[in-house]
Amino acid sequence: MAVPSNAVTNLGIGTAGGLREDLEDVIWDLFPEETYCLTNLDKVTAKATYHEWVKDDLASAGANISIEGDDHSGAAYTAPTRLGNYVQTARKDWTVSGLANETSKAGRKSESARIAMKRLRELKNDIEYALVRNQASSAGGAGTGRASAGMESWIATNEILSTTSAGATTVGFSSGVVAAPTDGTTTAAFSETILKNTLNAAWSAGGDASTIMLETTQKAVLDGFSGVATKYNEVKGAQQATLIGALDVYVSDVGNHTVVLHRHVRANVVLAIDPSFWSIAMIRRPQFINIAKTGDSEKRLALADFTLVSRNEKASAKAVALT
Repeated sequence: MAVPSNAVTNLGIGTAGGLREDLEDVIWDLFPEETYCLTNLDKVTAKATYHEWVKDDLASAGANISIEGDDHSGAAYTAPTRLGNYVQTARKDWTVSGLANETSKAGRKSESARIAMKRLRELKNDIEYALVRNQASSAGGAGTGRASAGMESWIATNEILSTTSAGATTVGFSSGVVAAPTDGTTTAAFSETILKNTLNAAWSAGGDASTIMLETTQKAVLDGFSGVATKYNEVKGAQQATLIGALDVYVSDVGNHTVVLHRHVRANVVLAIDPSFWSIAMIRRPQFINIAKTGDSEKRLALADFTLVSRNEKASAKAVALT
């Protein structure tokens, strides 16, 4: 078979000859948002770039046998501890020309409105990243921004090593700042024993590590643990459906634990947190700011000032140096 002579085909017409485009009027977004902490933790107000709070601990329980009528001894008293974290500013900028907002485009009416939505989501992702990572706190300077220490850096008391030779260390809060933890030089596989030790450490210190946060590498391992609940009647009333990001429930000797698959937790770490002992302090909550117009364009930014408040890091725990 052959095409008849002088037959008109699409190949001959082409776009120059007037063929219209067939472009779907929709944009298929891939927006992997992961804001479990930003969404679920308490929010408080900060009023300075260094936000402080006070924590206290009970003395360890022990034998308490007193002599009847014994005189007052004036036992030593340990004062509460003052803690703090620096407020970090996160921002996303964009500029759109006046003409770009007026021309016809696929999948959106306003270029500025679409970019604003996208930048705000990116900003929230960046805040979540800072909340859970191993970032140190910093006062910043003339040429550097202030930094808020993340959860992984705060949790120092209950650090469970994957192996005794791991060599990982976390200083935590000291002299007004929180240092970044040191990763272990020797690693080992995540196991149910390590998870139980992590959860037990938080419980023994007085916490309730009801939320386990981990990345896909360790989540795949946890899925094989015997304590993963497979039926709703196994979780004793835990309302999984109301928890944003909740995927599974792990049942241990010390309670029920929501398992959150988290994109920003490092693959070599598993965090077991008591959410009631964490909050986010903000001076300016996520918002849009219009920048002065200097030409035929619209300038805007999305901005937030935040810091992570670790009310008492002993209530949480972490497993580190995992493969």
